[in-house]
Amino acid sequence: MSANNVLVVSATKSEAAYVPQGYELLITGIGKVSAATAVASALARYERENLPLVVNIGTAGALHAHHGGLYVPGVVINHDISSTAIRALGHDVADRLVLAGGDDSVLATGDAFIADTATRDALAQRADLVDMEGFAIAFAAQAAGATCRLVKHVSDHADDSALDWPAMIDASARELGRWLLDNV
Repeated sequence: MSANNVLVVSATKSEAAYVPQGYELLITGIGKVSAATAVASALARYERENLPLVVNIGTAGALHAHHGGLYVPGVVINHDISSTAIRALGHDVADRLVLAGGDDSVLATGDAFIADTATRDALAQRADLVDMEGFAIAFAAQAAGATCRLVKHVSDHADDSALDWPAMIDASARELGRWLLDNV
């Protein structure tokens, strides 16, 4: 696939600092609402038969001590929606998406910045990694009919080390840029 058929999506400019020349780049801002709105707006500019591959690059917190490096999650969950309660009220809710071409890791997405061990440990029962945009980007892409790939580099362990996130972004951005060169 050529860079012409790819929309690279990142929450921040810092995470996208090493995106190679030639790729269309969309900076969404942080959080699910900003991400979904930006991706939906961007994809609305395309004809349905010419939709690009949406590649979300970004940092993630590891929910288990043994996780590090780069992941292409095959499953993404919306961890901070009250799915059980909504279903009990008789409504369906999308809170889990399977992504073609992903690995066996599970990414949990929510609007909360996870920086404490109690929350991390609770999430670790359901997922391997945590971020703030992946589910929203995948959901918006899927709704438009586009294929989406999530590419996440571990920047911290979703504990007090997450407070050093700004200092860790550059190393993650380099790995994400390298992944784009090697895989897209």
